[in-house]
Amino acid sequence: MPSALGPETVQQRLSDLEAHLEQENPILLNAVQSFRTLDRVAYDMRLLPENRSFASKVPWWPLISVLGTFSAGKSTFINDFLGQTIQRTGNQAVDDRFTVIVYSPESRSHALPGISLDSDPRFPFYQMSQQIERVAGGEGKRIDAYLQLKTCRSDRLKGKILIDSPGFDADAQRDAILSITDHMIGLSDLVIVMFDARHPEPGAMRDTLQHLVVETKNRADSSKFLFVLNQLDATAKEDNPEDVVAAWLRALGEVGMTTGRFFTTFSQSAPPIADATRRQRFEAKRDADLEEIYQRMDQVEVERAYRIVASLRAVANELADETIPILTQAIRKWRSRTLLLDLVAVGAAAALFLAWSISAGHWQGLTYQPDWLAWMETQGIDHALQYAEGLALLLLVLLHVSVRRIAAATVRRWLRRQVKGKDLPGDILAAFTANTKRWGREFAGRPFGLGSWSEGRIAKVLHDCESYVQSLNERFTNPKGLPD
Repeated sequence: MPSALGPETVQQRLSDLEAHLEQENPILLNAVQSFRTLDRVAYDMRLLPENRSFASKVPWWPLISVLGTFSAGKSTFINDFLGQTIQRTGNQAVDDRFTVIVYSPESRSHALPGISLDSDPRFPFYQMSQQIERVAGGEGKRIDAYLQLKTCRSDRLKGKILIDSPGFDADAQRDAILSITDHMIGLSDLVIVMFDARHPEPGAMRDTLQHLVVETKNRADSSKFLFVLNQLDATAKEDNPEDVVAAWLRALGEVGMTTGRFFTTFSQSAPPIADATRRQRFEAKRDADLEEIYQRMDQVEVERAYRIVASLRAVANELADETIPILTQAIRKWRSRTLLLDLVAVGAAAALFLAWSISAGHWQGLTYQPDWLAWMETQGIDHALQYAEGLALLLLVLLHVSVRRIAAATVRRWLRRQVKGKDLPGDILAAFTANTKRWGREFAGRPFGLGSWSEGRIAKVLHDCESYVQSLNERFTNPKGLPD
């Protein structure tokens, strides 16, 4: 389903984003302009419709996701961080939707339906209904059952987006939930994965381990994952918190997770532990861990800046190294198959005409006639050829059109296999279709819009990415130890 936004709307949103970043982060302002450059290359090559932008796939606000099992204390953790009760809490599944929490200057919190996220490209779940529909047919129209937007007046929320997820224990709507989760993880600057200390054994953690640990341990951005064993105060009366933590770490180790940041926490609003000695020991560890977690949450803006530059570089690299080469190879296959089929078709037509002409006796007496023109006149061939010339030309054009379509259909099947399962920048199939509809492209051997200009623009964006990283390093670090 195509976007309802027009090209002017997309460009206006990018202009608004540039105006916002001009004061906040000029480096990212330059990154938006680099995205515009890649957009122009993709527009010219028909890889991207002009009502889309590569920049719209990147969340420009820091994004923190909180994931985990039911009753792991996700909502309580979020309420403690924000300093107010924004999420319902309880031992059962109290929030079965993904909740996107954003700052609002209003003191009153508002809860908005999922369509508010699905239809706004500024948020990370823009057009999520389409993705849900692909993995769970018929569920796309029930976007409000999967997403909601909440506003909150908390200074800690300024400039960032916080997402609370439903638990992973339920089987209902499972495919759609996991699809949203994967999408959310990919966009997040920080992912906090919470486990329930009251049920740390592998059986209770199986689903979470499978989808949030096993599939992420080899990610290039695995450092953004924080694993938290929450509600550790529930084990205080048993006086064996070390055993509980050991069981938890053992479960992680069994699925191959031997690195990463691990924390043990419980809510600051929980009833105090009766034994003063245990309380002091538990609270000291909790406070130290929460301080580190909160510090990471407060500093996601720094990680966000690097992530956006990394996303820009990834789009440019994938465009140059995968998208364009695959499209070019498809065009060349189509070209060679079209010309080969043209040759076969013309040869077959010529052979049939010659066979008919011989069988009709048009060529009798040729060896005894020194004057070709006179011989053709006597046979009536010259008039037949004149009459057939226009018809033959028309037939050749129609034949060539059919050949182009047949060749394109065979290459399109190959192309679908090449792009299946890949999330490459640009719509390669749409670009291929646009190329095969243009007359003369079968003789060019390269995609429409690809040339030294486009290749140079992509190379410049890649070079600029290095400059952006250096500028970020100079902004956030001081390796020379010079005074600010």
